[in-house]
This record gives sequence, structure tokens and C-alpha cells, in this order.
Amino acid sequence: MVRQDYHLSERFEVAFNQIHDSLRSIIKIKDDRFKVLLNIGARKHKMIGKFYNELTQYAKLRNSLVHDKRELGYYIAEPHIDVVERIEKISSVFNKPNYALSIATRNVVTLDCEDSMLDVIQEIRKHGYSQYPIYQNKHCVGLLKTVDIVSWMSKNVINTMVDLTDIKVRDIISDVKEHPIEYVPKSIDIFSVEDLYENKHKDKVKLEAVIITGNGKNNEKPLGLVTAWDLIEIDYTAD
Repeated sequence: MVRQDYHLSERFEVAFNQIHDSLRSIIKIKDDRFKVLLNIGARKHKMIGKFYNELTQYAKLRNSLVHDKRELGYYIAEPHIDVVERIEKISSVFNKPNYALSIATRNVVTLDCEDSMLDVIQEIRKHGYSQYPIYQNKHCVGLLKTVDIVSWMSKNVINTMVDLTDIKVRDIISDVKEHPIEYVPKSIDIFSVEDLYENKHKDKVKLEAVIITGNGKNNEKPLGLVTAWDLIEIDYTAD
């Protein structure tokens, strides 16, 4: 609860400084000027981009309030209450934990290399997911996508029929291209996952999924799965 005896200008400055601190921790560069952090952050992270225009205007207001001070506790003007409450709401968004697990698919359905494809088809019908982590000897060894199954079937059609009776998952994944995936710990935040996708893109690698486990190891139970689409669909709001 905000104390009512604080000046609006003080409340505004506190919220602004909290956002500035958050930008420093997210962007992690030597130049910690607010505008620089904001510009870089808006290009890399959806949350920062969402509030870019507002924060640009608030930066101008903050500079006016702070640089024109003539004595301690004195501000040349008081911002409107609506402006103060808005920047406080944005600050609360920046400061709450943004764990990647919060946007991940939690019910991760995994398959084993020795699973029958007939059983796999049933799992796909039941869950409707488009990709499934594949395990062998309790280690994740890759990712199977429904498009891989369709591709395999198209190559193995005989007289308009595809016989899956003796086909196992390992038969499919041995015949399709490998899908790049990464393993990360449950403590990772959304910004780090966004950076991971961006860095892979710079290396011309199409990262298909990020699998979240307890400590980021491929022999641990998957706690969540994040795709590039999940990052696009993030709905940050301060309303």
C-alpha cells in the first residue's frame, strides 16, 4: 500500500527508479543509461517493447522533475495522479517474477524410442500437441513433430496404405532431420529464454523448443516446454 503523504513526484521517481533497476538486470550491459537500456530491451524483449512508448515519455518527465530540482524534497511540478498510478502499475509488472514456467506448456507428453507408433497416434489424438520430447534410457534424445510423422508416412505409402504395425518411434526419428532443442533450469526467466532464441537465430539455428527441467539436464523430468510461439503469445498487461 502506498503512503498517501508521499508527494506524487516522489512516488513517480521511486517507480521510475525501480523500472530502471529492472532494465539493468535484464539487459546486462555496461551502459546503464535508461534510454539505452530501453531501446535495446524493446528490440529483444516483448515486455519492454509493450511499454516502450509510455516509458519514453516517462523518461522525459523524470528528467524534467529531477534536473530542475532546486532543493531537497522540492520538485518543480507534480505529475498527475493517473500518470503516477500508471507507472507504479508498470513497475509492478517489471518487478514480479517472470519465470519461463509461467508461459510454458506444463503437461509435457513424452514418448519413448520403443513406443509403438500405433500408440503414439492415440496420444496425438488425445492431446493434440504438435511436438513431443523423445526419451531413451531416461535421457531426452530429441523431438518428434507431427509433421515428421506425416513426412515419414508419405515416403512409406504402399498402394495408398501405410502399415504402422511394427513401426516404433525410433524408426521415425532415425529417418527425419534433428530438431534443435535446449534444456534450461526451472529458475530461468522469460528474458533469458528470449535471449536463447535470439542467439540461436543469430547462429542461423532454428531452435524448436526449450525444455525446462529442475536443473536444466536432459535426464530430468520435463516440467515445461516453451516454443517461439509461446514467446509471441505472452500477454503482458498493467491494466
